[in-house]
Amino acid sequence: MTVPRPPEPVTTPPDTRSPDRFLLWGAGQQWTTLLSTSVVNGLYTLCGVLSATVLGAALDSGLTSGDTETLLLWSGVLAACAFASAAIVLAAERTATYSWVRGAYRTIAVVIDRSVDLGPTLTRRLPGGEVVAIGTNDINRIGDLYENASLVPGALVSIGAIAGLTLYTHPAFGTVLTVGVPLVVLAVAPMLRPLSRRQDHQRDRQAELTTRANDLVSGLRALRGVGGEDTIGARYRQESGRVRDAGMRVGWMDAALRAAQALYPGLLLVGIVWYGAHLALNGELTLGQLVAFYGYTGLLGQQVRWLTAITTLYIGARVAASRVVRVLNLTHDHPEPEHPAAPPEGPLGLRDRLTGVTAHAGQVTGIVCPDPAEATALAERLGRYRDGTPEETAELVEHRTGRTVPLTDLPLRDLRGRVLVSDNDAYLFSGRLRDELSPDGGLPAEELAGAVRVAHADDIVGQSPAGLDTVLTARAREYSGGQQQRLRLARALAADPEVLVLVEPVSAVDAHSEAAVARGLPSARSGRTTVLITTSPLLLGRTDRVHLVSGGRVVAGGTHQDLLANNADYTRTVLRTASEEP
Repeated sequence: MTVPRPPEPVTTPPDTRSPDRFLLWGAGQQWTTLLSTSVVNGLYTLCGVLSATVLGAALDSGLTSGDTETLLLWSGVLAACAFASAAIVLAAERTATYSWVRGAYRTIAVVIDRSVDLGPTLTRRLPGGEVVAIGTNDINRIGDLYENASLVPGALVSIGAIAGLTLYTHPAFGTVLTVGVPLVVLAVAPMLRPLSRRQDHQRDRQAELTTRANDLVSGLRALRGVGGEDTIGARYRQESGRVRDAGMRVGWMDAALRAAQALYPGLLLVGIVWYGAHLALNGELTLGQLVAFYGYTGLLGQQVRWLTAITTLYIGARVAASRVVRVLNLTHDHPEPEHPAAPPEGPLGLRDRLTGVTAHAGQVTGIVCPDPAEATALAERLGRYRDGTPEETAELVEHRTGRTVPLTDLPLRDLRGRVLVSDNDAYLFSGRLRDELSPDGGLPAEELAGAVRVAHADDIVGQSPAGLDTVLTARAREYSGGQQQRLRLARALAADPEVLVLVEPVSAVDAHSEAAVARGLPSARSGRTTVLITTSPLLLGRTDRVHLVSGGRVVAGGTHQDLLANNADYTRTVLRTASEEP
């Protein structure tokens, strides 16, 4: 059996006006798959209807008289129906699975694309557990809807065929079927809204618990250090109990709905069987017609259960789609410019208007901030992760022409490709180390090895026999803080942006590694603009120029040696954590 081709990339923007419109957009994106699955399921159900019809016709054709030829003829027809059903089942399962894959893949693809566009905005607007729950729970519900939605056309086709056959054979009997089926489907409708509310409530609690679990795992070392694991563990158990209680309420309502989905069609079938037997006893139905009607009744019960079950799947998918739409409708903290500026041409420098800090093109510039909060704010402005007034923004400076381009006038994707800010909160993803350092896989092996070497991360790569193929866990928790910091530095160097802003890149490493990074960094960034926001004297000693920023402005500038010799504030800030004395 051939393997289905992978789902195609999403090219049409999703409709995020409502959860229903999002689900309809998704259905439109895979209408060919849904159509083919519906056709296959319709053929399968029609085979069942045909089998019941053939059996009834065989009985009425004199099969009971013992005619061997007639017996073989009708047996062959029934066998053909059985083989056709078996063949169609294979195709139905394959197409239904592909419908699930396409629906789930598309959902997570648009969420990931939007998450990448939002960047830090996402984590400021939503808890991390909300996005995780979309990827682990919501896509399953949406995929289940698309997988089973194709059963509806087949069910309607078979119900229509059964109604037509029974109306033709016995109008009164056909009328009972035609009226009874819609009533059964409508009977479960009042239970759908309470189920939706309970599922929505459970989904909220589940996202909160996932966020709590992420925080617990991320901060486990710190919690143990201060003896807080018992407190946070008790809080986690309490929130887990809320999720359990919400799940039980959903379970009770779901069980009641499933009971109704079994009871109401069952009552309809009992009535149909009784009515059919009554007609047969009165001579209004032949034996073959009665047998065929009983076959229709069994098929009808299956189709009605499918129709009522799809409503439950729709409720779950709609709750999931509402969460997806919520993410897709988040507005960015940093809107795109209405009139983008012409892209600047390199080499590029970087200037912060608020403080007056200037990093000249092709140079290594150090920035020292006695106040860590001020250093964080400066780094966010230099990468446009914080917007303010025009006087509080940063700008790129063309080295050849002197033209300045405010960062707010550049499209974010263009800006992120030119200016990279790497701090110690940068996420390390799970997967192969090679893919972590070069996500697009386009970096040659020698350049990747060079970035690892400059970051003094050779020992990290070499400690595993797999080398760069070592598989990291989320956030690279198997490594120490200093090792994680060197991996972040290697990744930033491998990206080789036009302007690289490093925020305390060696604050957690040992003195030997710090010195090695300081020696290799200037040559590795030769011809590119590098900004080091740090208090490391070893790194600052390798810079072309250093700015001391205090109180929101540059208060001193010069070489590292000159500032050490002539500025007491600089000396206290830089050497307060160093082993040497001024």
